[in-house]
Amino acid sequence: MSVLPGGGREMMPSVDKAAITPALVSRLVAAQFPQWADLPVRPVEIDGWDNATFRLGEDMSVRLPSGGQYALQVDKEHRWLPELAGRLPLPIPEPLAKGAPGQGYPMQWSIYRWLDGDRATPGRVTAPAQFAADLADFLTALYRIDSAGGPPPGKHNFFRGGPLTAYDSETRDAIAALADEIDTDRAAEVWEAALGPTWRGSPVWFHGDISPENLLVDHGRLSAVIDFGCSGVGDPACDMAIAWTFFSGESRRIFEARLPVDKATWARGRGWALWKAMIVLVGALKDDPEDAIATKHVIGEILADHEEAASRSA
Repeated sequence: MSVLPGGGREMMPSVDKAAITPALVSRLVAAQFPQWADLPVRPVEIDGWDNATFRLGEDMSVRLPSGGQYALQVDKEHRWLPELAGRLPLPIPEPLAKGAPGQGYPMQWSIYRWLDGDRATPGRVTAPAQFAADLADFLTALYRIDSAGGPPPGKHNFFRGGPLTAYDSETRDAIAALADEIDTDRAAEVWEAALGPTWRGSPVWFHGDISPENLLVDHGRLSAVIDFGCSGVGDPACDMAIAWTFFSGESRRIFEARLPVDKATWARGRGWALWKAMIVLVGALKDDPEDAIATKHVIGEILADHEEAASRSA
C-alpha cells in the first residue's frame, strides 16, 4: 500500500528489492526478449532506492521498479525520453524495450542502452564550478523544450512540479520531531517562505530528482543525466535542491546565476531541499549517525542561505 500526499491511500503492487535478483532478470529477459537471452546479467555498483538496476551484457541495462508508483514511470519514460534526448546537450537514458509482468514479477520494466560514467561524488568532480555550470546549462536546455502534452504533477512523480503544500503536513511533523536537533524556528521560516510564492510561468519540463546519484561523471566532467522517473511538466523548483545537497560557495553561486529562474523559484527550491533533508534526518537519527551528521550539515546550509538571501533583500 502506498501513501499519497494529503493522506490518500491506494493499493499498488510492490516487490521486496532483495527478491529482484540477477536470476529473475535473466528469466524475464529470456522469456520476453530471447535475442538477448545469452547475455550475462549482473548488479550495478550503485542501485538506488526505488528501482533495481542490472547490467545486461556490455551495452544495456535493465531497470525494474520495486513498487507500483514507480511502475507508473515506465510508460512515461518510454513515451517522452526519445523526444527529450535530441534537444539536450548531454546523453540521457535511451529506452530499448519495455518488459511485461512475468516470472512472478508483477510490473512493467525497461531495458535501456548503457551509459558509461561514474556516479558523481565530490572526489570525482574535479572542477565543481564547471560541473555546476554544465548542470545548469543542461537544466536550462530542458526547461526550454516545448512542454505541450507532457505529464503534469501526479502520483507518477510524487507530485514534483506541483505546489509544496502537498508535503506541508509531513514537513511540519518533521519540524516538530526535530525540535532538539535543528533550529526549528528558522526551518519553519524557510518552509513558510517556500509555501508563499507560486510558479507564475508556463509549465516547463523538469527532471524531478537532480541528485549526485543521477549524474554521471567522466574524467571529472558531467557526462550524462539519468533516472527521469520523477520528471514532468510544471514548476522546476524541485531541481534546485542539489544547490544545497552537493554544491557550496562558488559552485552554488554559479549554479544559481546560470539558471533561468527567479528568487521565488529559488526559495521554493530551498523548501524542496529542506523537506527531503528533514525526512531523511528523522530516519537517520534512529540508525545512521553518520548520515545524520551529513544531513544536519545540509539543513544548516539551507537555513544559512535563506538568511543570507533575506539580508540581501532587506
